[in-house]
Amino acid sequence: MPRTIFTLPARTWLAGKNALLLMLCCFFVSSSIYAAEESEYYQLEAIPLPKDVTLEIGALEFLPNGKIAVSTRRGEIWFADGVEGADVSKTTWKRFAEGLHEVLGLAWKDDALYVTQRGELSRLRDTNNDGVADQFETVNDSWHINGDYHEYAFGSKFDKEGNIWVVLCLTGSFSSEVKFRGWCLRIGPDGVAIPTCSGIRSPGGIGFNAQGDVFYTDNQGPWNGTCALKHLPPGKFVGHPGGNKWYEQAPNMGAKPQEPQSGSRFMTEAAKIPEYEPAAILFPYQKMGQSASGIACDTTQGKFGPFNEQLFVGDQTHSTVMRCFLEKIDGHYQGACFPFRSGTGSGSLALQFAPQGDLFVGGTNRGWGSRGPKPFALDRIHWTGKTPFEILKMEAQSDGFLLTFTRPVDASSASNPESYKMTSYTYIYQASYGSPEVDHAQQKIVRAELNADRTKVKLTIENLQPGSVHELHADGVKSESGESLLHKEAYYTLNRLPGQSAEAGK
Repeated sequence: MPRTIFTLPARTWLAGKNALLLMLCCFFVSSSIYAAEESEYYQLEAIPLPKDVTLEIGALEFLPNGKIAVSTRRGEIWFADGVEGADVSKTTWKRFAEGLHEVLGLAWKDDALYVTQRGELSRLRDTNNDGVADQFETVNDSWHINGDYHEYAFGSKFDKEGNIWVVLCLTGSFSSEVKFRGWCLRIGPDGVAIPTCSGIRSPGGIGFNAQGDVFYTDNQGPWNGTCALKHLPPGKFVGHPGGNKWYEQAPNMGAKPQEPQSGSRFMTEAAKIPEYEPAAILFPYQKMGQSASGIACDTTQGKFGPFNEQLFVGDQTHSTVMRCFLEKIDGHYQGACFPFRSGTGSGSLALQFAPQGDLFVGGTNRGWGSRGPKPFALDRIHWTGKTPFEILKMEAQSDGFLLTFTRPVDASSASNPESYKMTSYTYIYQASYGSPEVDHAQQKIVRAELNADRTKVKLTIENLQPGSVHELHADGVKSESGESLLHKEAYYTLNRLPGQSAEAGK
């Protein structure tokens, strides 16, 4: 008997199709307008790639000689010369190594390139100085693979103690079928692996903030209601229990943490599970992206504009770069994310700042798809010297938020509570895939108080919701010259209120 899947009247189907096409057209027009406005402040330039090479970029690293090392998901490493020059058309390429396994981490130290492959951390050297690696050493291979497509291994640069941190995707991004899948390991200078954190699901990148603390991005799925930026404090569990079976292989980590309750909320479970470290920043799904990826910290001391020591995070699906402000409340990181730059050529995956201050973005779209139309790309984002009118920081207060702007504001608009709108929501902490936004609430902004130099506004809010994302729209705020904000929205993950634990202690 024939099986009926689903039928719609032709007119209804066509109407739905036309509506979808209209929505997509509106989105791409809007994205193009955004990119054009952003380019006044941050220009995006495509680096010419070597011909007839599938350069699906997995990692980037600048070398002492000024060249950039570029790894590919197909197991090659290329060196490019000239990417920081005024005329990037003169960029030249030379293949340094091949035959590797999906390199998603590069770090240079002591005349050697450390390479995080799917199954090991390797050290490559060019001993005869001909520009090609001729010595390949295994530094550590303590984790296992079974051939599953999703068993990615993202590797960091070196930390202050000389360790490389590796975050390991679950098998199929759902379960942990082989050793240490769903974990973060530190590989020490002696080559020994130290199990460091459990609870990883599907990482997209790893990096350090200016203080040297380690963060990674995780992506929507089971136990991850949306994509997130997560801190990796040693000894902690960061959310997905699928890999917790390996605590027996990690005696330094102590006892296996309690299983979280599916259907709960992040901060509810954090109160019950001491080992659990919730996400520092939740990226609202679709609003900010769909596939959080590489992390780069601006330590350029102003060469990249006003965002010194903030984190920049890629989104592979949306082909964008986001900006993140972090602060510590009661010893835990939380903060806000902002749109920054759209329009990269492919799916933004690897991010790296150059010594002269530009941000490089390596892209790939195989297996995931991206809004950037190219199958792979290398883009350079350059600050033009003009400061955009943006919300620089959004800091939590016990009764609201303190906003800092990149330029002085118009007093009349910035001190008017009607210039701002805020809602809050969170996501379900559950074993099912992802989550819709839940627990919606409206926040009433009762006061907007301007400081003397007109760069800060204190928003007093009547209905703050700890444990929720607070979505701010500042459409009515103008600069002193009458400009609107380049990006009017901000999303603060308010896990904790300042002073909340002290009040609870009383």
